[in-house]
Amino acid sequence: MPDHATYLVLPGYQNSGPEHWQTRWEAAEPTAFRRVEQADWDHPEQRDWVARVDAAVAAAAGPVVLVAHSLGCVTAARWVAGAPAERTAAVRGALLVAPPDIDTAEVPELLGFRPVALEPFPFPTVVVSSTDDPWVSPGRAREFARAWGARYVEPGAYGHLNSDSGLGDWPEGRKLLAEL
Repeated sequence: MPDHATYLVLPGYQNSGPEHWQTRWEAAEPTAFRRVEQADWDHPEQRDWVARVDAAVAAAAGPVVLVAHSLGCVTAARWVAGAPAERTAAVRGALLVAPPDIDTAEVPELLGFRPVALEPFPFPTVVVSSTDDPWVSPGRAREFARAWGARYVEPGAYGHLNSDSGLGDWPEGRKLLAEL
């Protein structure tokens, strides 16, 4: 992307593997896309994850775009809910893909992320969720988008929009990102 923004990649629970679209985007443009590394991908702590997003936004030179998947979306929402306005002002937009309904997920490692923060994002945001995501119903995904003040995109039946979805480099996602 030629606009000199820093694209902060926020993977979800257990990270994004080598075939995940997030990892592919990073590999294609390593100077533009930067993964926000977490101390423990398998035992996430909300406070730690949010603090690392905050530090990454603070350290970025120039505008920031958040590129989140799954638990990364929930982390972004929690960051927005607690970040000072001068920090969120550095963010130009967010692409939130497959936000999970943590409020109903019975995964012990994820309970600390409840409840999902529902404050509006103060920058342009797009939520993308498939019609058959096992982690969120289409209705709940639309509720997230509405609460966050986001545009909602439903690409069809692609599961959790991850490596198993067969998206490859996911050009449709890159188009949505370019619109931000």
